[in-house]
Amino acid sequence: MTTAEPTQPDDAEIEAGRLLFAKECTFLIGAVSLDDLPDNGLPEVAFAGRSNVGKSSLINALTNRKTLARTSNTPGRTQQLNFFDLGGRLTLADLPGYGYARAPRESVRQWTELVGDYLKGRAPLRRTCLLIDARHGVKANDRDIMTMLDKSAVSFLVVLTKCDKISADELAKTQAETTRELATHVAAHPMLITTSSAKGTGIETLRAALAALALEG
Repeated sequence: MTTAEPTQPDDAEIEAGRLLFAKECTFLIGAVSLDDLPDNGLPEVAFAGRSNVGKSSLINALTNRKTLARTSNTPGRTQQLNFFDLGGRLTLADLPGYGYARAPRESVRQWTELVGDYLKGRAPLRRTCLLIDARHGVKANDRDIMTMLDKSAVSFLVVLTKCDKISADELAKTQAETTRELATHVAAHPMLITTSSAKGTGIETLRAALAALALEG
């Protein structure tokens, strides 16, 4: 059963997350085809979501870096699969956003297809962090991705972003609605993490959750 409030990590889990994400994080490759995907033997975590949901900002917040992942207010800025090596223990994948993007239609189609092929067939992928803007909640194309991940048996963890942009009552409503949505998806991880990259909300919790997937130090 998915709950609107995540189980809080204990002190040891928080420390494990802090230590992992304090390690050096280096850019590996920007993949434009499946042939470009890295083969470094590490478990992988992908960050997916609608255009401008805050994927790059969240990766920067997790790794305590301002410019590791490129951010932009222009939807569709990330147009390749960007991979980062976190301390030789975990690979982070920043995926192009789906939905609205200021880019040629054919380019959008190509990278959307690439993201789908990657998510469905990537053996090292341990979990997909599916980012949902807390201001807007789950949209139709989010449901499409969830259904695809269900069919492909790819575990996904929903992360609400930009929680500082709405009131506590609005956030609680979005959490409850998202929880109900997740209960209908078999691949959904039984945790909903609420974050703000700007305020640091939920960052420790997410680090702890991802550290559990990393290669042993």
